[in-house]
Amino acid sequence: MLVRLLYASHSATHVTAEIVESILGQSRKHNPQLGITGILCQSGDTFMQVLEGGRTAVNLLYNDIVRDPRHKNVVILHYEEVAQRQFAGWTMGQVNLAKVNPSTLLKYAETTTLDPYSMSGLASMALLEELIATAQIVGRSS
Repeated sequence: MLVRLLYASHSATHVTAEIVESILGQSRKHNPQLGITGILCQSGDTFMQVLEGGRTAVNLLYNDIVRDPRHKNVVILHYEEVAQRQFAGWTMGQVNLAKVNPSTLLKYAETTTLDPYSMSGLASMALLEELIATAQIVGRSS
């Protein structure tokens, strides 16, 4: 059974480009063997990430993230069973918010700053779907 989990978290430390690359590298290395795909969206010290795959694998990975001391304020925004993956082409894609038109964020959020804690899970998923449609996600694996 496939599931999709969307969560938000804050970094416990200041986020640098090296930290983001390390997260993406680790995800791209380990996710294929777990059957997990998804995308990572980061702005400042805030992360929003979608994980897709088998229910057990996704839940175990999410639990690891919750226990990871590099994360704080980890919150599930959306969780659902799905018939097919939406992010199948990404072992872990990345959204570069610096290149996203601020009006795109304003369609789904109160401000032009990514704050998934103030957005509904459905609005967050809709934002990510639009970012896919407008090719704002990098790191496609296929």
